[in-house]
Amino acid sequence: MRSHMTIQPKILYYGAPVVLLSTENADGSTNISPISSSWALGYFVILGLGMGSQGLENLKQRPECVINLADASMWHKVEAIASLTGRDPVPPYKQDLGFRYEKDKFAAGSFTPVPSLSVQPERIGECALQLEAVVRQIRIPEYAGSFAIVETEVLQVHADEQIVIGDRYVNPKAWNPLMYNFRHYFGLGEELGKTYRSET
Repeated sequence: MRSHMTIQPKILYYGAPVVLLSTENADGSTNISPISSSWALGYFVILGLGMGSQGLENLKQRPECVINLADASMWHKVEAIASLTGRDPVPPYKQDLGFRYEKDKFAAGSFTPVPSLSVQPERIGECALQLEAVVRQIRIPEYAGSFAIVETEVLQVHADEQIVIGDRYVNPKAWNPLMYNFRHYFGLGEELGKTYRSET
């Protein structure tokens, strides 16, 4: 049995996949927001976005996005845009955190824009999984006003051929998502086993 202690951690990023969220700016260009709060239930993906972020403002006005999932090899590219914001002027709280304005995050991260099929924001060509989605609801919790809960429905799934089995399955042995773990980047380790519901 483990020995535990009660702590008050400064952050609770206990390990989640990194999402590069594409949204549409007012001028039709695409903004990219790195986020680490998301989860999927069926074809619905829930996103957590900070209040005042350009991504959230875009989704309020133009409720479409691409949920680009980065793989472990991309951590340098993700970090290259981590301190950039599409908000101009930069909000004071982001200035305090060291953010600076950057309109073209594709160039800043050395990403390749790819047209989407069902939504306006562009996909990120380097991401092995790209989920085109529409926003179904944005909710700001009454108990915490610093973030919004964004409910999306996935319309299209694009997957790198190298990580696909047939036309319905992602090969978990080939897909190595970039994980954000207490503000450090990790990939996955070796497979330990699989659930009884696995079909691959």
